[in-house]
Amino acid sequence: MKKALITGITGQDGSYLADLLLAKGYEVHGIIRRASTFNTSRIDHLYQDPHVNGIRLFLHYGDLSDSVNLVKLIYDLKPDEIYHLAAQSHVRVSFDIPEYTSDVTGVGAIRILEAMRESGVKSRFYQASSSEMFGKVQAVPQTETTPFWPRSPYGCAKVFAYWATVNYRESYGMHASNGILFNHESPRRGETFVTRKITRAVAAIKTGRQKDLYLGNLDAKRDWGYAPEYVEGMWQMVQQDASDDFVLATNETHTVREFVEEAFRHVDLDWKEFVKYDARYERPAEVDLLVGNPAKAKKLLGWEPRTKFRDLVRIMVDADLELLKSKA
Repeated sequence: MKKALITGITGQDGSYLADLLLAKGYEVHGIIRRASTFNTSRIDHLYQDPHVNGIRLFLHYGDLSDSVNLVKLIYDLKPDEIYHLAAQSHVRVSFDIPEYTSDVTGVGAIRILEAMRESGVKSRFYQASSSEMFGKVQAVPQTETTPFWPRSPYGCAKVFAYWATVNYRESYGMHASNGILFNHESPRRGETFVTRKITRAVAAIKTGRQKDLYLGNLDAKRDWGYAPEYVEGMWQMVQQDASDDFVLATNETHTVREFVEEAFRHVDLDWKEFVKYDARYERPAEVDLLVGNPAKAKKLLGWEPRTKFRDLVRIMVDADLELLKSKA
């Protein structure tokens, strides 16, 4: 039985990755931060499975700022694979807390890599890199060879973590891969991220619980995919004989406005009657266009996206409608 360690297991990607690995027969360990309230809602369903509860899923308290704990945990567990997904991952928030974002999102990766080196454990390592590293894009579409030009503290921190992963791979012969994932969404997306903010509002407006939706830049263009498919790509990278860096994307771009239009259209509403502009949601430096070419991943991993943009939006709207019904 393979053993995997996931940082950020309670997040969108971490929870889907835990689902995937458990289905493949792994023993799964996750690091969670100790807080005054538990934030495990995305993985609570796993504890209702008698084949998982107390047998193959284990949670450990830890923090990316505590290198001693990370060394001890990795040495004790000796995982076959480590998936480093944890971060302060909200781009707009990174402008408000840049130092914290840099420490957790950037230096946190170094702490994991150094814990692996210090402990002597020969784990395979996956670093969750981001399309935000491309920022002010230097080529369209973006590929593994496109230069980075980050436009936020989050993007800068992710560039640091990316190159740290490459450096440890080249310096110490580690099996360490970067997944440069473009935007990927799902019903488990955090409620402060724009896509989930939109679908929650659409569900609330449709059911009479909310009147308006306030948004910032509607012209920003993104490459949106479906999160469960992207964690499959993460796993596929780690299974390769040699570590490498891969873009996962749909090679399609859509504006925030298109996302809004499709979400409201799905519930037979005119978005223009409900959407209002609020400058507070604008970034100090905007990333205008992100669209990735996953040709390398398709060729070497056999990975490609399956869920189309319209279907993704509808999946999320329907899930938020069901969520409201369950709370009624």
